[in-house]
Amino acid sequence: MGRRSRSGLSLLAALALTACAAPLPGLQRPPRHPLESPPPSQDLVGRLAFRTAHADDTLVDLGPELGVGYTELVAANPGVDPWLPKEGTRLVVPNARLLPSGPREGLVVNLGDLRLYYFEPGAPPRSYPIGIAKEGYATPLGETVVTAKREKPTWVPGESARRDDPKLPRAIEPGPDNPLGEYALYLGWPSYLIHGTNDARGVGRHSSRGCIRLYPDDIAELYQRVKIGTRVRVIDETVKVGWIGGELYLEVNPDAEQSLALDQTANSGAPRAPDGWRQLVTRAAGGRAADVDWARAERAALRRSGVPTRITGGPPQPGELRPVTADASPR
Repeated sequence: MGRRSRSGLSLLAALALTACAAPLPGLQRPPRHPLESPPPSQDLVGRLAFRTAHADDTLVDLGPELGVGYTELVAANPGVDPWLPKEGTRLVVPNARLLPSGPREGLVVNLGDLRLYYFEPGAPPRSYPIGIAKEGYATPLGETVVTAKREKPTWVPGESARRDDPKLPRAIEPGPDNPLGEYALYLGWPSYLIHGTNDARGVGRHSSRGCIRLYPDDIAELYQRVKIGTRVRVIDETVKVGWIGGELYLEVNPDAEQSLALDQTANSGAPRAPDGWRQLVTRAAGGRAADVDWARAERAALRRSGVPTRITGGPPQPGELRPVTADASPR
């Protein structure tokens, strides 16, 4: 969980890490349209889409509008200026995700892709972008449970918050100045919550003191579905593999250091593949290991775009991203 310290945050990073940044107006997201619908997959959630950039767009504001996180939007669109994407640029909207490994039950928070997954009995899995701990803080790994739920929570600043800002009041009541937003799920870990936010620009970024932040619409939906006692598992998995329509896909995300660099500077540094990715692919491929296109897989491992990439079957086709869609869930 440790990260090397950095100094001189960019304006972009400072914007997200300012505790009292003005909240965005209510989110009005357009419907997400799949580009194509292959057979449903047990290993994929959500749909990949595209968005044409306009002259006044910025990626930090498009994230809340499109329902994806800022950092994952930057990773999926390398070379695009997050403040000034060129008019007409075709942006990848990375709302398709391979499911993380391990038991598919309850809430799974994956720091490795800045996503929360909810496995509701009898329903398709759902996925939401999240904000996690900023530099100098940590979101803990391990297992816990939801111990309480609260609508319009009061925020009582803890020791670390007071250390960062000694002028904070003893408590902040519900309202536009409350960083917990409108809903909160309390965990078995004291001081760590899953909650909303009063500043949507901090979701999908390294912006909290360890809590897990969701967009207002997402936490409202999750709050209604999740029951007290629900299991919560927090992992850090940057590499995922899964089967879609009979073919093996590989999803590789930036590691903690690269993700923080993307958040702060929109540049993850020199490409480097994660350790152990070949062994993971080999195990997942099983008897079809000979079908793996290792050159294509290595490009995905180095690119670390967070977009599921097909690594078995024939050569890539024009619009290769198009088949990466799943069930009818909007997530």
